[in-house]
Amino acid sequence: MAKAVLRAVPAGRPLATRGRAPAPPLDPDREAAEILERLRAAGVPESLAGMARYGIAVSNAFGVAMGEIERLARGLRKGRSPEACHGLARRLWQTGNREARLLAALVDEPGLVTSRQMERWALAFDSWDLCDGVCGHLFDRTELAWRKAREWAEREQEFVRRAGFTLMARLAVRDKAAKDQAFLPFLRLVEQGAKDERNYVKKSVNWALRQIGKRNRRLHRAAVACAERVARQDSRAARWIAADALRELRSQAVQSRLLGRGPAAERARRSR
Repeated sequence: MAKAVLRAVPAGRPLATRGRAPAPPLDPDREAAEILERLRAAGVPESLAGMARYGIAVSNAFGVAMGEIERLARGLRKGRSPEACHGLARRLWQTGNREARLLAALVDEPGLVTSRQMERWALAFDSWDLCDGVCGHLFDRTELAWRKAREWAEREQEFVRRAGFTLMARLAVRDKAAKDQAFLPFLRLVEQGAKDERNYVKKSVNWALRQIGKRNRRLHRAAVACAERVARQDSRAARWIAADALRELRSQAVQSRLLGRGPAAERARRSR
């Protein structure tokens, strides 16, 4: 039932029928309101209690599965101009609803995202899943991602700081063209942020450290050295961050992949 409901959401550019003029496009505010109602219909209220146990803010949520939100986003972007996608994303964000905001991140056009928008959205983050969803589907694709990663890692607000380290982790995986030198300032921020005892911050600091260290052998050495320095800090959070990161970075799986001996490297050799 939920899938049928989501497929019924209009894409904002109705198809013409033979012998009949195309229907006018929906009013943007009305379209956003209709999408919100369809999200509501696709929600599973029974799932909200379980989401809350995992630290997800559910005071304005419907309980729609992420897969359904992603399918809806693909339909909404199809045949729509970048400017129209950007405008719809803004209206969806303004609803304040969790699923609508995740949808906004998937629909928006990275090239049109401004610093002011990123700041406004980051200040509205109220749980880790919204923070990570927006950073991982939109912010990491913008030209401002590197700058915001550095700036936000030094902010005091919990989820803004988490967003900074989440962007570092995402960039380490996503930006294949980035030079190793670009990641070294991130490691200095990791050392600084490791003292933060807040759970959602320390996990993002750990995530950034691990992803940078898994990028290549040079950055692996730099990340291990960073983790060893973090381990000597007089902080429970820092000791946990370091121990967990070193456990993965020194694991056989990571070592083999970096040396070109893992399953992925073997598959690459066979395909040549």
